Amino acid sequence: MINRIRDIRKQKGWTLADLAEACDPPTTPQTVGRLETGMRNLSLKWMERIADALGVEPEVLVRSEKAAHPQVVAHLGKDGPEALETTRDALLATDLGSDGALIVLTIEYPHGEYRPGDQLWLRQIDPEDAGRAVNRDVLVPRKAGRFSFGRLIDRQGSLVGILPPGHGEKQQVVDSPPWIGVAEMLVRRL
Repeated sequence: MINRIRDIRKQKGWTLADLAEACDPPTTPQTVGRLETGMRNLSLKWMERIADALGVEPEVLVRSEKAAHPQVVAHLGKDGPEALETTRDALLATDLGSDGALIVLTIEYPHGEYRPGDQLWLRQIDPEDAGRAVNRDVLVPRKAGRFSFGRLIDRQGSLVGILPPGHGEKQQVVDSPPWIGVAEMLVRRL
């Protein structure tokens, strides 16, 4: 098994000290470094502790050595593409957050910036946390098995205001939705 703690930590922009402090209870940067490099055994207990600190599922911390995995080999900067000093595992944005179930909305007709064939991956959140989703695209369930989709523009009490992506469309208001799906990743074939 290949340990991916360093890749995830770096993708989040954290130092060893940041991750050590985020652990519950806190640990030392040296211990985190030993776990990353395999100098210390990554037990199930450590996997759960590190995963909780990083906000990911424990199984994301390791991968099989046999399975080929996409690698980040370069970044595109101001002066064009530049090679990385060392390659690292490419991590899906969906692997980096674990605070809600993932759902997928498939696009079959163009709406705003979305094209037919797109998949919009959304993470379910509690409507009480809607403040963190303002100005983000959301999918909200309504009564009778229907949905509202668009930009979350307002939340007042149990009411959620959504602006659909088309031009000139009216705001939709949903009362007491059981959850809100917040857009997290767009998958588009080229």
